[in-house]
Amino acid sequence: MKFKVFLVKVSLVLLVMIFLSACATTPTGRSQFVFMPDNEVDAMGLQAFDNLKKEKPISGNAGYIQFVQCISNAITREVGGEWEVVVFDEASLNAFALPGRKIGVHTGLVDLVDNQDQLATVIGHEVGHVLAKHSNERMSQELGTQMGISLISAVAAPQTALGQTAVSLLGVGAEYGVIMPFSRLHESEADIIGLDLMAKAGFYPIESVTLWQKMAQASKGAQPAEFLSTHPSHATRIEDLQAHMPIALKLKQQANAQGKNPHCMK
Repeated sequence: MKFKVFLVKVSLVLLVMIFLSACATTPTGRSQFVFMPDNEVDAMGLQAFDNLKKEKPISGNAGYIQFVQCISNAITREVGGEWEVVVFDEASLNAFALPGRKIGVHTGLVDLVDNQDQLATVIGHEVGHVLAKHSNERMSQELGTQMGISLISAVAAPQTALGQTAVSLLGVGAEYGVIMPFSRLHESEADIIGLDLMAKAGFYPIESVTLWQKMAQASKGAQPAEFLSTHPSHATRIEDLQAHMPIALKLKQQANAQGKNPHCMK
């Protein structure tokens, strides 16, 4: 009996240790629960991105590639590391960023935007998901450790049921016909992180409002708005951006004073 009590106490201590070690803080200061090792989540992102490059058509439009690369470089320079950027020849309004420093942008989204600032809004938003470890948080919330380990290998077979779950949790499930949207909390957080990122890079944050208005309008027409299916639009999104705008505008002024004035031409 005493031995059983001892085991229970040990188990409780271990659970508390796991919980404490899994506590992290996002760039906005929010506490989150993430227990999967970053290198394993990064490996999943790398595998998923490699799969997409093999299965999806890649754009050969030099102008689009230069435009997207220019904006991505300016934003990722604010977070560090080498990021791979690929423009996919897809008509849908979509973009994504994956753990492991990978960014994908569809030509349909490039067609939609009017300027560098609008596309910077989306890329900053997607990089925000990665910085806040939203993929890791989703996996930690939805799955146990054993299942998480299985998912690492499952990403290599995205057409399987487990593989679809894995890529969906990473944030690219819609590419395989499976949609598991980020939560409203994650979306709002990525909006604010992205707004600050684009402003720190020298982009004009007010264009973020115009971008989301254009996305909402596009979703009502015949053009597929895949981005909105995987990144749900909320009635408060623009209000939240406008509320945070004074801070973002100050960041832009500081960036411009430091000589950060991106000129990415479409």
